[in-house]
Amino acid sequence: MSSHDPRPLGGKLFTLAVRVFLPLAVLGFILIGKRLVFGLGDVSDLNGGYPWGIWIAFDLLIGTGFACGGWALAWAVYVFNKGEFHPLVRPALLASLFGYSLGGLSIAIDIGRYWNMPHFFMPQYFNVNSVLFETATCMTIYIMVMALEFLPALFERLGWKVSLKRLNKAMFFIIGLGALLPTMHQSSMGSLMISAGWKVHPLWQSYEMLPLFSLLTAFLLGFTIVIFEGSLLKASRTMNDDETPLFTKLTKVIEVLLIAFLVCRWGEIIWNGKLSYIGNGDMFSWLFIAESALLVIPLVLMHLNNNRRSPKMLFVCALFILIGAAMWRMNYSLVAYNPGNGYHYFPTASELLISIGFVAFEVTAYILIIRLLPVLPAQTDSNIQLKKAEVKS
Repeated sequence: MSSHDPRPLGGKLFTLAVRVFLPLAVLGFILIGKRLVFGLGDVSDLNGGYPWGIWIAFDLLIGTGFACGGWALAWAVYVFNKGEFHPLVRPALLASLFGYSLGGLSIAIDIGRYWNMPHFFMPQYFNVNSVLFETATCMTIYIMVMALEFLPALFERLGWKVSLKRLNKAMFFIIGLGALLPTMHQSSMGSLMISAGWKVHPLWQSYEMLPLFSLLTAFLLGFTIVIFEGSLLKASRTMNDDETPLFTKLTKVIEVLLIAFLVCRWGEIIWNGKLSYIGNGDMFSWLFIAESALLVIPLVLMHLNNNRRSPKMLFVCALFILIGAAMWRMNYSLVAYNPGNGYHYFPTASELLISIGFVAFEVTAYILIIRLLPVLPAQTDSNIQLKKAEVKS
């Protein structure tokens, strides 16, 4: 077995991280139960002017963006035949499965009459002209596709060789769907706010480019989250040093995406005569400048002193990109949205705790699964000896 073959990490399940995050996850699900029993108004500040809030802007739009690591790597590994990134696929896929599943749950709790959700699966209720319908359909199918893509890890752990062999025969079709579906619904997430028209601030509203911006940020978040998560795993010595060169190569892809997004973003502003809004000195102009700066800084850092080869600088660059791209998604969907007529929205403590609970659940489940199932590339002998020495100490 090579050092790139995935193996269960093993070790103690209820680590400090699990003991910290598990109570937050439980609290979040208790509040979800409260919302389902007593209604949206009992836990949220949603109203007629703001039909969605933090659960959609953060949990869905940003959450599924962070969950695009498996999709982005699927394009790199299977579509562009860069098999060298294959060791990174399974951990990214697991994070994607959690991110999209919890994004789907956030939609469920955001629906006022959630008991009507079964209508979504009934053909007589299909609204094929709705962007929301297309987005929900693609997300539902994609979650099932990711579950199928991750099944080999479970079959390997259980020793089901026959079932694994049969599943692998259909994996080409499954992976193809997995590469296609997010391309559709991630662009549609941008199309959603086109219908909001003047309610979205001009610096973020773009009738021509919102779908492209949404798709580019999905790729940016997807590739970058792989480096970010990998840096955290390396810091905890649960991933090989062998993966650092792969992260370095991914930065070249990320650089192209960054340049494409910034050129299109500023090009749209200049083409449509919106430069004056940047100089207004109001909150929106500063948010726009902050977004752009967070994405320009990594471009500069990656070209200084071979920072691409430094795990610390890779982490810093990844953090800047994640915050910058996430800010764009939060701004266009919520912060820069103003329905007028005196409507206001600010997330309640319960809304925030539910969102924190989603993140806490994902972190807890991820830790438990990588310890039980073959997800991460096998550690080198030196790392194993270091780990044993730490346990003894």
